[in-house]
Amino acid sequence: MQNKGAIRLLAILFALVSLYQLYFTYKTRSVEADARQYGKGSAVKEAAYLDSIADQPVYNFFGITKFTYKECKELELNLGLDLKGGMNVTMEVDVVDLIKSLANHSTDPTFNKAIERAKKMQLDSQDDFVSLFGKAFEEVDPSAQLSSPDIFGNIQLKDKIKLGDSNDQVLKVIKHEADIAIDNTFNILRTRIDRFGVSQPNITKADISGRIVIELPGIKDPKRVRKLLQGTAALEFWETYENQEFYPYLEKINQELIVLNEANTKLDSDKETKAKKEEAKDSKKNKVSEAVAKSEKAAKKEQLSKKEIAKRYPLFSVLKPNERGNSLAPGSAVGFAFLKDTAKVNKILAMPKVKALLPRDCKLLWDVKPPRWAKDGDLVRLHAIKIKTRNRQAPLDGDVVVDARQTFGDSQADPTVSMTMNGKGAKIWARLTKENKGRCIAIVLDNYVYSSPHVNSEITGGRSEISGQETVNEAKDLANILKSGKLPAPAKIISEEIVGPSLGQESIQSGMWSFIIAFGLVLAYMLFFYSSGAGLAANLALITNLFFIFGILASLGAVLTLPGIAGIVLTIGMSVDANVLIFERIQEELKSGKGYQLAIKEGYNNAYSAIIDGNITTLLTGIILYIFGEGPIKGFATTLIIGIFSSLFCAIFITRLILDRKLGKGKNPSFTTGFTANWLRNTNINFIGARKTCYIISGVMLIISIGFLTTRGLNQGIDFTGGRTYVVQLEKDSSVEKVASALATQFGSAPEVKTFGKANQVKIATKYKINDKGNEVDDEVEALLYKGLKPYLPANMNEKAFIEDGIKMSQKVGPTIADDIRQAAVWSILLALLVIFIYIRIRFSRWQYGLGAVVALAHDTIIVLGLFSMLYGILPFSLEIDQAFIAAILTVVGYSINDTVVVFDRIREYLGLHPKRKTSEITNEALNSTLRRTFSTSLSTLVVLLAIFIFGGTSIQGFTFALLIGVVVGTYSSLFIATPIAYDTSNKVNAVVAKKKK
Repeated sequence: MQNKGAIRLLAILFALVSLYQLYFTYKTRSVEADARQYGKGSAVKEAAYLDSIADQPVYNFFGITKFTYKECKELELNLGLDLKGGMNVTMEVDVVDLIKSLANHSTDPTFNKAIERAKKMQLDSQDDFVSLFGKAFEEVDPSAQLSSPDIFGNIQLKDKIKLGDSNDQVLKVIKHEADIAIDNTFNILRTRIDRFGVSQPNITKADISGRIVIELPGIKDPKRVRKLLQGTAALEFWETYENQEFYPYLEKINQELIVLNEANTKLDSDKETKAKKEEAKDSKKNKVSEAVAKSEKAAKKEQLSKKEIAKRYPLFSVLKPNERGNSLAPGSAVGFAFLKDTAKVNKILAMPKVKALLPRDCKLLWDVKPPRWAKDGDLVRLHAIKIKTRNRQAPLDGDVVVDARQTFGDSQADPTVSMTMNGKGAKIWARLTKENKGRCIAIVLDNYVYSSPHVNSEITGGRSEISGQETVNEAKDLANILKSGKLPAPAKIISEEIVGPSLGQESIQSGMWSFIIAFGLVLAYMLFFYSSGAGLAANLALITNLFFIFGILASLGAVLTLPGIAGIVLTIGMSVDANVLIFERIQEELKSGKGYQLAIKEGYNNAYSAIIDGNITTLLTGIILYIFGEGPIKGFATTLIIGIFSSLFCAIFITRLILDRKLGKGKNPSFTTGFTANWLRNTNINFIGARKTCYIISGVMLIISIGFLTTRGLNQGIDFTGGRTYVVQLEKDSSVEKVASALATQFGSAPEVKTFGKANQVKIATKYKINDKGNEVDDEVEALLYKGLKPYLPANMNEKAFIEDGIKMSQKVGPTIADDIRQAAVWSILLALLVIFIYIRIRFSRWQYGLGAVVALAHDTIIVLGLFSMLYGILPFSLEIDQAFIAAILTVVGYSINDTVVVFDRIREYLGLHPKRKTSEITNEALNSTLRRTFSTSLSTLVVLLAIFIFGGTSIQGFTFALLIGVVVGTYSSLFIATPIAYDTSNKVNAVVAKKKK
C-alpha cells in the first residue's frame, strides 16, 4: 500500500483529535460525579457546587491552555432531549400582523381578500407568506397596485415605497421588512432564553422562513416556558436617575445589610456548628471525594478575604459602584456586577427592608448584554429607572417609532442611529428631552436596557440621532430593536415536544444496552466467520471507527439522539459490508493461486469500486434525510453520514495497515474458519430462470400491500395529521378503554389511548383545539387531561406534580407544520429515488440498471408500507407513520441500493472479462459469486437491528421494525427483482436495436 506513512499519521491525528474532544465530556462527567457525592442527594447542594466551580479550571491541556468547567460543558458531546429530557419548541413568526401593520391596517377590500386567500394557500405551501400574499393579491385583482396610498404607499413607508412602484418592487420592500422583523424576534427570543437559566439551550432558524427551533434541556415547567416565549415584547423609553443622585440609596442599603447580617451572625454560627458535627459524623460513613476536598482546601484562603469583604460591604461586594477614577461616573448606570452575581443582587434588592430604602418612583434594570469594555464579557451594568407616571407605565412606547436606521454622524466616521417618530410620539419626545437635558433616557425592551443615551438638547420634529455605538453592527442592532416596537410580528408555538428526565434516562439505558449488545454480536460474528486473522483486523477497525464517530460528533458540536444511537449501531452493522467485500475478494485471489501479499493488494483494488458505489448511494439518501428531516431525524442522518465516511476510512485503510503489519512479521492472516470456509461457495442457483416466479410472488405481495393501503390506510402519527400526544404513567395497570372513556367526558370525544412500553404507561392522542392558538389552550388541555386521569393517578398527585412528573413525554404538532412534514416526507422519498436513478445511470452507463434499481426500491417501499398498514393495531408496539418511519424508509432505500450496486458492479466486471458469453450466464454467475457477501452483510445487519429492536426501548421499536422488514425485503429485491429487471429490459432494447439493424 502506497503512502502508508501518511495514512498512519492521519489515523493518529484523527485519534488525537477524537481523544481531545471526548476528554471534555469525561471531565464534565467527572466534575458532576463529584457534585453528586458532595450533595449527598441534595439537588441544591449539587447546583451550588457546580456554580462555585463553573469558572474554575478543570482541564489542563498539557500546560498549553486551561479550560473551566463552564467551557468544558460547552464543548462536551451534546445529548438530545430524548436522552436527557427537556422541551423542543418550533415557533413561527406571524408575518400576517406585520403586513397589516405596514399597510396601516388598510381597509382596502382587495388587500384584505388577498390576506385571507394567502392564509389558505399557506396551509398547502412551503413558500414564505409575503410571496403567497403577492400571488394572492395578483389573483384577486391583477390591475391593483400595492403602492396605492390606501395600502403600502402611506406615510410610514414613504421613504421606501413611491407611488407607482410595481408590485414586485413593493413586495421586495415588504420581504425586507419581514426579514428584519424575524431577525428581531429571533434575537429577542435568544435573549429571553439566555436569561432563563437553562443549561446548554439551543436556538436556530429553521429552513422554512419565519420558523425558529428552540431546545431547552431539563425544563420541568412548560407553562412558564410558553408564557416566556410567547409574551409580548414592548419597547419603552424611560427617564432615569443619575448615578450621583442614586448612590446614597445604595450606601443606605449596604449599611442596612450590615445590621441584618450582624443580627443573624449568632444564628448562622449555631447552624454552622451543628452542620460541622453532622458532617464529621457522616464523613466516617461516606467521605467526600478527594477532588472535592482538594478544591475546598485550595479555595479556603481566598474565600477568607472574600468573606471579610462581604462582611464589610455586603452589597458592594457583589455590586460594584459605577466609578470613574475617584468619583462617581455620570449616566444612569449605578453599578455593575459579574453575570453570576446578578441573581444575588436581585435577591438583595427584593428584600422588604431593602425595598423600603429605595425611592418609590424607582425600578432597577440590568443591561441586556455586557458592554464591550467588560473583560471576558462577564460584567453587566445596573440602571436606575425613574417612574413619573401615575399608572407606573413608560411615558413613551415603541409603537410611536416610524423608522430607525444605522447612519453615520457629522464626522461620517462614527456609527449612529437615526430614529423617526410619528406626530404623537414627537410631542412626548420633545417634552421628555426638554425635561431631561443633560440626563439619560433608557431604551428598554423586555425589562432589559439596550441603550441609555445622554440627552444633549431638546429634540423637536420627531427626528433624533443616537450616538455612542462603538461599531456599525451595534448601531444596526439598536436600529432593529427600535423598529421592533411592540413586535408587530409575534411568534407563536406551532409544535412542541417535551421529554421528562426519567424517560430520558430510560432512553439512555435502553440505547446503551442495544448499542453494547449489537456491537458485541457484530464483533463475535466477524471472528466466527473470518477467523482471528481477518476477523480481528475488522474488529479493531470497527472499534477505531466507533471512537472516530463519537470524536467527530463531539468536535462538530452535533447532538446525539436516540435515533442517532440507532444510526451509529446501524452504521456499524453496515460497515461490516466493506470488510466482507474486501475479504471475499482476497479469498478469490488466493484461490486463483496468488500469494498473500499480491492477493491482499488485488483484493483491496478489486473491492474499491463496489465499496465506493454502495456507500455513495447510501450517502446520498443520508444527505436527503438531513435536508428534509428535523430534530432527532436530522441527528440520525448526521450520525449516518459521519459513520459512512469513518467506516470507509477504517475499513479500507485501518484493516490494510493491520494486515500489512502481519505480513511484515512473516505471518499470513487467515480469512476463513473451518465452519465457514466452504459456506455458500460455488453455488449454482439459476436466478434468471426463477425470475418469472419471483415476479409473480412480488406481484402478489404488491397487490396485497396496495389493497391494505387503499382500504385500511396507515396509522398516521401527529407528525402528519397534527394534534397532541401525551405519554402518562398511571398508578397501576388500567384498561385503555376505561381511560379513553374517562377522558371523553373532558374532551367531548374519546381520544386514542394505547399502552406504551410499560403496562401502567399509556400514550394519549387528541386533536382537541389543535387549531386554536395561545398559552391558555395548552394549559387547558393539560388541566382536562389531569381531571380525566385523576382516578388513575396516585392520590397525592396534584396538577402541578402531574404536569412535571406524571407526563413523561408530550408532543404538539400544529396543522401547518404537519402539512409541511408530510410534503417533505413525500419529496424526500421521490428525490432519493430520482438521485439514485441518475447516479446508477451515470455510473453504469445504462439506464436499464437505473430502472432495475428504482423499481426494486419502489417494490421495497410499498411492501414495507403495506405491512405497516396490515399490522398496526395487531402488534403490541406502535406502527405510526411519522418522521422516524420516513427515516427508516430512506435507510432501507440506501441499504437495498448498496446490495444492488454490488451485484451490478460484478456483472459489469464479468461482461468486460467475458464479452462473448451469454448475458444470462454472466448475470447468474455474478449473483452467485456475491451470495456469500450478501449473506454475511444481511445477517450481521439483521443481528444488529434485532438487538436494537429488543433492547432499544419502546420509542424506536416501530422505527427498527421498519428497518428489519426493509433489510429482508431489500436483500430479496436486489437478488430477484433489480437484477432480473435490468436483464429483461437490456434484452428487449438489444432485440429492438438488432431488429432495426436488419
